[in-house]
Amino acid sequence: MAAQSKQSKKETPLLSAYLVVGEDALKRDRVMTRLRKRLEAMGDLAFNSDTFDGQTAKGLDIVSACKTMPFVSDMRLVEVENAEKLKKEDAEAIVSYLSAPSSTTVLILMAEKLPKNTRLYKAVSALAPTAIIDCTPPKRWELPKLVRELAQGHGVTITDGAAELLIRRVGEDTVYLDNELKKLALAHRGLDPVNENEVLEMVSRTVEVKPWEFVDAFAARNVRKCMLCLTQMESTSSHALLAMCTTRLRELICAKSLADRSMIQALPATLGLPDWRVKNHALWARNFTAEELRGALVHAMDAERRMKSGGDEDGIFVEWVLRSIRR
Repeated sequence: MAAQSKQSKKETPLLSAYLVVGEDALKRDRVMTRLRKRLEAMGDLAFNSDTFDGQTAKGLDIVSACKTMPFVSDMRLVEVENAEKLKKEDAEAIVSYLSAPSSTTVLILMAEKLPKNTRLYKAVSALAPTAIIDCTPPKRWELPKLVRELAQGHGVTITDGAAELLIRRVGEDTVYLDNELKKLALAHRGLDPVNENEVLEMVSRTVEVKPWEFVDAFAARNVRKCMLCLTQMESTSSHALLAMCTTRLRELICAKSLADRSMIQALPATLGLPDWRVKNHALWARNFTAEELRGALVHAMDAERRMKSGGDEDGIFVEWVLRSIRR
């Protein structure tokens, strides 16, 4: 009976519009991921989707996109971010459209807050009770259970004490909690749950690590320190770190080549860097084979391409780091 219920829920036809409302960004992202997957199964969204920002979008443009017929697909997707910031006349255009929406378009309105007494909220809710998707953040007392559930999604379990400690260190933002759990899961070894010592060691929001510290840990093939550094770096993007790491890889390739010819003393002049900047390069280069260094560079190009194609930038970067420096 339960299996039949799940099956029927999965096969429920998509509505013409949804309002995804609430301040829980992680929940909103997951709702959007599920909706996109359902629509992608019906056709290529690359030719059948439009995205608007409520701060700047015109209501008539949104309605026009909704009325456009899909191309080689059964359905189109139209997303409106920051729907609560739509101007009155633009919101009214959407309200009017929702009185007779297109059957070949799914309109998704996303908002952190939108009062229930607004005409836009009422117009969406009139379609069906399930048209309103509540993404209200969990209460504080609900967070430990949520953290344990999120951990399982990353393939690990976490003790009650470690979950509580993680919340105290990171805060109540579910996106931050999920990101830290992802890093903990990647560094965790064995089948035991993630414990408080691991959280203490790897999760810190008090001091931000400098990018060069991460790059040095990368060159030293120190996986644990790399993951620890990433938990303490908020202002440096994965794109920037990838560029710095590939520069270091090229430096190590040069160091290895010179060392093989007993010319390592020429490294500073060859790279145009002061002596102190390359004092550990020879040692680090010995930790890699030439094939490993070249392979890491090749995979870096693939990682950059995936990051620029809309993938999970942080996840792709961490995956590349681990692939490059794990022994």
